[in-house]
Amino acid sequence: MANTRSAAKQARASLRKGAHNKSMKSRLHSLEKKFLAAVSAKKLPDAAELYRLLSSALDKAAKTRVIHRNNASRKKSRLSAHLKAKAA
Repeated sequence: MANTRSAAKQARASLRKGAHNKSMKSRLHSLEKKFLAAVSAKKLPDAAELYRLLSSALDKAAKTRVIHRNNASRKKSRLSAHLKAKAA
């Protein structure tokens, strides 16, 4: 239990931010799963659109520090390599 009002407020904010971060990460995992499914099914136009959405979502998550910017960059690089390999 918090000892001061400011500590109690910080605890509430921490819960709120944690819930937001969890939903953002869940969305990233869902988008990544859909993208990989589209790539493995060789639905390249769908996969390209999903890559665009996923790339944007990763950048937004990195901007708000839900994930590290290098993590976002690494994922985008590896996913684009997946897409290019299937397109070839």
